[in-house]
Amino acid sequence: MELIDYAGIATIIRGLWINTSVYPWVVMYSLLEQAEEIPPDAFIVDIVAALRNDHTIDEDIAAKIFREAYTAWKFEIAPGGVEAAVKTETMRKQPSCVVVKNNDEIKAFYWIDRNLDSVGKRMKEKNASLLEEKLPHASIMNYVPGVNAAHRAEVVKNKIALVTGGAQGFGKEIVQSLAESGALVFIADLNKEGAEKLAKTINTAYKRTAAIPLEVDVSNEGSVQRLFESVVETAGGLDICISNAGVVKAGSVLEQNLDDFKFVTDVNYTGFFLVAKHAALLFRRQHRTAPAWKTDIIQINSKSGLEGSNKNSAYSGGKFGSLGLVASFALELVEYNIKVNAVCPGNFFDGPLWSDPEQGLFVQYLKTGKVPGAKQIADVKAYYEAKIPMKRGCTGVDVMWAIYYIIEQAYETGQAVPVTGGQVMLH
Repeated sequence: MELIDYAGIATIIRGLWINTSVYPWVVMYSLLEQAEEIPPDAFIVDIVAALRNDHTIDEDIAAKIFREAYTAWKFEIAPGGVEAAVKTETMRKQPSCVVVKNNDEIKAFYWIDRNLDSVGKRMKEKNASLLEEKLPHASIMNYVPGVNAAHRAEVVKNKIALVTGGAQGFGKEIVQSLAESGALVFIADLNKEGAEKLAKTINTAYKRTAAIPLEVDVSNEGSVQRLFESVVETAGGLDICISNAGVVKAGSVLEQNLDDFKFVTDVNYTGFFLVAKHAALLFRRQHRTAPAWKTDIIQINSKSGLEGSNKNSAYSGGKFGSLGLVASFALELVEYNIKVNAVCPGNFFDGPLWSDPEQGLFVQYLKTGKVPGAKQIADVKAYYEAKIPMKRGCTGVDVMWAIYYIIEQAYETGQAVPVTGGQVMLH
């Protein structure tokens, strides 16, 4: 039985196209179901040399095969031949269709374009006309990511992002901001209906496929693995992974039961590990053909991960532990140009984490007596607002500026960036 991961090959192709133009791309693949003619201008690669005895693919060898095949195409087949290939230029042409063979047998077609709608149109029309892109610098070889600072939100334009817990709260605001800034965003959430509703609203507003809903349980590795497989099958790769999914069950260490403690830890701590693991596996594959392209894993942590939280130890402990994971992952994954950082927001009073009328922190803290003398929710809110030098809670906009900074900053990894209105100051 053939076990080759053809969707995974799309990520290697995406990396190569990024490397040759320094632009993000969407790659969509289809397995050969019937005899199809190879369209003119298609880029043809035979991957038989990359197959292992167990019929899986060796990613390193596959990347080498694609790089060598692309070099040959550039010098021997591309318009202008050798003269165009060695010339310092501001425009670059490259194939929009890749055909993969296994020992001369056609196996899959890969279609490439700037966004999901245009690549879908190419696939439908079998349009393999060459892509033409203006390079950001006179020479691709001299391009260094991060040298030219654009308006901060521009750093995500045309990139592919994934946000867990993206259907509500901070996650929803992150998704909306990324889509507004021109990214393609996967909304990953256990609340499938909420993710679908948000995606529909965003896509209608921007008149393009800007958001795609996917269901995930971040505490279940099988579910997380399927999530990233779906991303690759849909778009060919990823540039930004924001691990935002989180839950809270406040309670005294003297009273909280183990099931509640484990529930919070499984989502907030273990869930971040699983999301980071599978994002990193995808990013590493893409890195094999795009070694200079920086990718980002960003955990939405909390002020409680920096200073602790009275009668909320499960939540705070998971957040503290996650900052240890951030620093450790950053040290390991920098080899693959993967940056790993955290944003530590202050209290987002307007989101469901705090304001949900049944399970929100205002209700929980009132019931557990965490705020001395509080008689109603308004007393709890006023108590927490008074603790903040800025005298207000954190907003989605505040968090987005930190996210854009982290993505734009090419020379930083392993950091926990506080967005707390001055309530927590690092030294």
